[in-house]
This record gives sequence, C-alpha cells and structure tokens, in this order.
Amino acid sequence: MTDLNTLESDVLAQVAGAADLQALDAVRVAALGKTGSISGLLKTLGAMSPDERKERGAAINALRDRVQSAITEKKAALEAAELDARLARETLDLTLPGPYRRKGSVHPTMQTMDEIVSIFAEMGFAVAEGPDIEDDFHNFTALNFPEKHPAREMHDTFFFNRKEDGERMLLRTHTSPVQVRTMVSEKPPIRIIAPGRTYRVDNDATHTPVFHQVEGLVIDKGIHMGHLKWTLETFLARFFETDAVTTQFRPHHFPFTEPSAEMDVQCDRSGGEIKIGQGTSWLEILGCGMVHPNVLRACGIDPDEYQGFAFGVGVDRLGMLKYGMPDLRDMWSSDSRWLAHYGFSGFAAPNPASGLS
Repeated sequence: MTDLNTLESDVLAQVAGAADLQALDAVRVAALGKTGSISGLLKTLGAMSPDERKERGAAINALRDRVQSAITEKKAALEAAELDARLARETLDLTLPGPYRRKGSVHPTMQTMDEIVSIFAEMGFAVAEGPDIEDDFHNFTALNFPEKHPAREMHDTFFFNRKEDGERMLLRTHTSPVQVRTMVSEKPPIRIIAPGRTYRVDNDATHTPVFHQVEGLVIDKGIHMGHLKWTLETFLARFFETDAVTTQFRPHHFPFTEPSAEMDVQCDRSGGEIKIGQGTSWLEILGCGMVHPNVLRACGIDPDEYQGFAFGVGVDRLGMLKYGMPDLRDMWSSDSRWLAHYGFSGFAAPNPASGLS
C-alpha cells in the first residue's frame, strides 16, 4: 500500500500546486487519463489472484475517487478566482451614455402617414378610424355606387363568402366608409381625415393589393370648390416642403362626388427622378370633389342646408414621390437593407415645430 500512498501524495501535491485550469487539466490527464498513473494501476489487476485483486482494486478505486474529488474542488476554486479577476478587470461605468446603434427604423409609409396627419391636424382636422372589414352599404351603397358598378365585382374587390342571409362582407376598397360612419354618427360641421389600410385586386410597380389611403371630409354651410382647392394646395406645399407648388384640376367622375376632379402637380421628370415645383410635366396626385347630394341624404344630412368636399390620396405613392422610391412593391418586401436605407428615426416624429422629415 506504500506505493499508493506515495502516488496519492504526489498527485494531490500537483493538484494543489496547479496555477490555472490548463495546468490542472494536465494533472488530471497524467493521473486519470487512459495512460495515466492511476489508470495504469487498474490494468495490473488482471494478473492478480481473486482475493488480491479484490483488495487491491478497492484501494485503487478509492484512490481514484479521492484524486477526482480533489481535482473537482480545485477546479471550482480556480474558476471562482478567474471570475473574480475578470470582474475586477472588466469594469463598466453604467453612468456613461451607451453607443447609438439604430437597430430599427420607421417605415416610409408610416413616416408619410404621420407627416400627413401632422399637417391636417395643424389645419384643424380630426382623425377618424373605421373597420377594415365593411358591408356593402358603407362601402358602396351609401357612397352612391350603382348596383352594377364594376367596383362591386370580384375582379376589383376582395369579397368574403356570403352569409346565410345572402350579404357579402368585403375588405374596404377605400377609407370613404369612415366618412359615411362619421356623417351618420355626428352632426355638421364636420372636418376629418380618415387614414388607414385599403384593399383592391391590383398588383404592379405602382399598385399593390394592400395600400394606405388618407381621405378627407369637410361638411358645413357654404362650402365650395374654392375651399377644396385652398386646402389641397396648402397641404401639398407643406408636405413637399416648398412654396413653389403649381397644381391643376381636371374634370373626372367619382360616384360619391359631383363635381369631381383629379388634381395634378407640376413637376420635372428628367434625370430619372421627380422634382416637385419645377419643370413642365404634370403628375396625378389625388382625386377630389364636392360631396354628392345623394351621399349626404344617405347619411341623414340635408344637402340643401349643408355642402362639403372630400378628397383621397394614396399614402404609399406620396411617399414614393417625396423620397424617391422607384417601386411600390418594395414597401412590402420586408427587406431590412431597403428599410435601413429608406427608414426614419423613431425619435424624429413629424411636427410643425421641428419639421416633417
């Protein structure tokens, strides 16, 4: 047994003297590895008698367990000492400001929406909202759409399956139903904008099946096209942040307005980009008009006493024009590189004091 005691003393001394984890692991391998000093003793048991093997094997296994326990205890002590040293070495002053790393950004569509809302809020408009899933009355009938109008067909509108009573719900094709709900629930004077998502069966470089609109509505006594023209020209000048905005109105047809018009803005399309306020080209921006008397009647408002105007503008397309995005479909691609390029800081919300963009 003397050789075992000597070996144990020697190995335990090496364990105690290990200065770091690497040195300790070398001691472990030398003693308990496949060719280690203690493991080698176990290989000699085969040449012994059964009684001697039983006694000698128990002693060697006990030695191995004591050495393993000592190594485990020493390892825990070394790891604790290393952690204490690292904590003392790697200090962090929590009172210092952290580095600015912008991980996310505001989507250009939401930025444009916030800019539009900010402008109209300054002009005295309230924000109204409504459901994305609408019925036929609010989306078509109350807005003076004829029974056989193409917009009521499947090729233009996303319809749900018919209910048991035959009614078909649909995804709203514009935010005009919000105007209807407002006129039904509130009494004039009314001055609102209705921002939100809308849905149509369309998909190309300038159209997507899901897009964003802001529609405006003003109902009061003595309202005329001059009020509409001033409102839209003021809005465009503030949105594009230039006083040199020249517009023109072209006659058009919308079921819910009469007279109706499309508004164009003068621009320069040369050089692969669009510059508002210069050039000789014209670009369609929005549709507008005086609210049709039938719409007022459907909402319980006397058209002989009250008049109003309405307009609708595509938020995504306005964002394309202002910030130079070539393809509308990129807005829905979820490409982080695109968003990093066109996105906006979440700490710079549009407002009249510090500016829009």
